[in-house]
Amino acid sequence: MRERFIIHINVADFAATLERRLDPRLRRRPLLIAPRGTPRAVIYDMSEEAYQSGVRKGMALRKALRRCPGAHVLPPQPHCYEKAVRMLVKQALPYTPLVEVPDSRGHLFLDVTGTGRLFGPPPALAWRIRKRVRAAMGLDPIWSVGPNKLVAKVATRVVKPSGEYIVGAGEERAFLDPVPVHLIPGVEAEEVRRLLELNLTRAGEVARLSEDQLTLLFGRRGRMLHEAVHGIDPSPLFPLSHAPPVVTVTHLFGEDAHTLTALERALFSLVEQAGAALRRKRLAARRMRLSMDYSDGIRISRKIRIVPPSANDFALFPLAAALLKDTWKRRVRIRRLSLTCRRLTYPPPVQQDLFLETAGEKHPKERLIRALDAVRSRFGEAAVRTGRMLAA
Repeated sequence: MRERFIIHINVADFAATLERRLDPRLRRRPLLIAPRGTPRAVIYDMSEEAYQSGVRKGMALRKALRRCPGAHVLPPQPHCYEKAVRMLVKQALPYTPLVEVPDSRGHLFLDVTGTGRLFGPPPALAWRIRKRVRAAMGLDPIWSVGPNKLVAKVATRVVKPSGEYIVGAGEERAFLDPVPVHLIPGVEAEEVRRLLELNLTRAGEVARLSEDQLTLLFGRRGRMLHEAVHGIDPSPLFPLSHAPPVVTVTHLFGEDAHTLTALERALFSLVEQAGAALRRKRLAARRMRLSMDYSDGIRISRKIRIVPPSANDFALFPLAAALLKDTWKRRVRIRRLSLTCRRLTYPPPVQQDLFLETAGEKHPKERLIRALDAVRSRFGEAAVRTGRMLAA
């Protein structure tokens, strides 16, 4: 079996680093990324200085400020971070199409197996990508090279906040043995606590237990833990080109919205855009997700099944409106709405009528949406508008 080479690119403290890039005055003081003005606000990200003070992601903001009292607090801007991730991907794609984006927090996995003849050995390629990121974005990412995603990710965690690390095939166990258990991807907090109760703090200590012993302690999770501490990870990369197709549309309010009328108008516009995109692809959606960004930086998402699958605006909007009602739970203005249609499939066949004289009376919404598409295709999107889209 051919040896794999996985590069992990990691921009440490991604959100905090981007905020400092936008405002250089923040570089010399601890920085917390968290929504303010909410009693249950938690830390989205933090600078290295705040981390050294004991602040962690997911920690309550009040507790974080007690540990790092001089920190400056900024609300998160998820849409800005997503844009930066797309720019990060752009720097890597010239070297391999196998780029996986696991989240919007500055992480990339690249499978560069077999690219040596074109671009040189994997460490040289990782260094080249880092140089491109520094030149194009002003960021200085950590990089590592490993035989799989798990080992490569641990390697960047070990050298954080800056540096590089190379782990060759066959070196996984020796590399992981001294690593604290909480740095192993996939090991949950409750499992870390259970291992600490057994005085097992390092991956090498856990690796001395057999798979049967770990299964006795953790049930079905035992096998996963056994493989993780031994550096076994056969999981493939899920590149952008192989990701399941989705349709995503977004509305950014010029002035943060706070009325039902404004939200429903924006939502119906999103539904029209998503429906039109689905019909152009001749697909229907089986899942819908609505994400709402509040003005204080908090994002709330809800999803719903679409039965039967549909691409019809008039079938999608009642479901989207139900999502809006379920998502809009806070008395805070709304900055951005994002609607995503997922699990795309071919539209279900329309059942033919037994009696021809009544066939024309069925499926009026389907005929209406086809007529609207035809008019808009010939005369432009603004040729036909619904009353809901007219300004109040």
